[in-house]
Amino acid sequence: MPEGQRTYKSYELYCCFALNRLASELNVNLGQPDLEQKLDDILAVQKGLSKSDIQFEIRSNNFMTNKVLEKLVKEGLVNIERTPAGYQIRITKAGVLHVRNFNAFYWQMFNDHIKEHYRYGKMPIWFERLG
Repeated sequence: MPEGQRTYKSYELYCCFALNRLASELNVNLGQPDLEQKLDDILAVQKGLSKSDIQFEIRSNNFMTNKVLEKLVKEGLVNIERTPAGYQIRITKAGVLHVRNFNAFYWQMFNDHIKEHYRYGKMPIWFERLG
């Protein structure tokens, strides 16, 4: 992709970036064999992210951020809590398992987009292992 050129990104890719950011905030190895048994305890203490954190992560406008979050909530992959300071977005158990099970697929389908997205930032360790 030429420098500075913007390409169309699908909802799946935006959702992938948002979920991976939320999962990375948990600071756990998604590849560990006993992860499912530990998830309830891990998720109970997660801080979550603000809506603006997600918007920044997917590098999109407020409209697209809302659409992505609506899709993730509808699929049961995130929960959104309204707080006095705004919105608190937390990944669900289904969301963590989605990241764990589908990132290899996302890597195959969107390899160039994923590499471009993390070009100046820290790629989650599980993506680094796929590359």
